[in-house]
Amino acid sequence: MQELAQIAFLDEAGDIRINFGMFAGRDATQAEIDELAHTLLAEFETITIVAEQRTIADRDMEASVHQIRIELGDEDPARPLLIAEQWAEACVAERHAEITEA
Repeated sequence: MQELAQIAFLDEAGDIRINFGMFAGRDATQAEIDELAHTLLAEFETITIVAEQRTIADRDMEASVHQIRIELGDEDPARPLLIAEQWAEACVAERHAEITEA
């Protein structure tokens, strides 16, 4: 059985990745990213947030996704992961684009 994608997860490097485009059907706005930063800075001294387009391809398929990456350094990821999940879910609930197949 195929595992469903998570809206936010820890990657191999210990950074938080948010599958924003997959769930919202759009890129995160700068205002939304700023809101995430302000929420995290209420609890953490320093964070880095990267918004990126990732293309994943092989000979049978190609997919482009918008992801948000939060670099934590040595911080315990449990609380920021929860904050990231709640932020992403709120953004998707507030405004999402319908995804259609071409």
